[in-house]
Amino acid sequence: MMGNRAWEDLDVFLSEKEFAVVAVVRLGNGSSRLVRGIFDDPYLNAEAGEYELDTAQPRLTCKWADVRDVRRGDTLEVEGRVYDVVTHAQADGTGMAILALAEQSSND
Repeated sequence: MMGNRAWEDLDVFLSEKEFAVVAVVRLGNGSSRLVRGIFDDPYLNAEAGEYELDTAQPRLTCKWADVRDVRRGDTLEVEGRVYDVVTHAQADGTGMAILALAEQSSND
């Protein structure tokens, strides 16, 4: 029996020696902090009748405790790119959460 632990140890799962990256979360109140998570930017091809949409759906999977106060409109910087957070942090019931992101366009 596993007890009350959500998975074994989330810090080990989110080790930078494995798949995790360090990201900077910037909240709307001006504060910022580092979080570790698994960054993913899957390609999506959606069809609606005759129309097709090619897009990406970047997201960061991280510990709920680290992002419970992250809201839509905050930003996240990962791997040198800045993303807008497009939804509040979405807890998954295991101690983890997903931040849905949209890459900010560069004005270069």
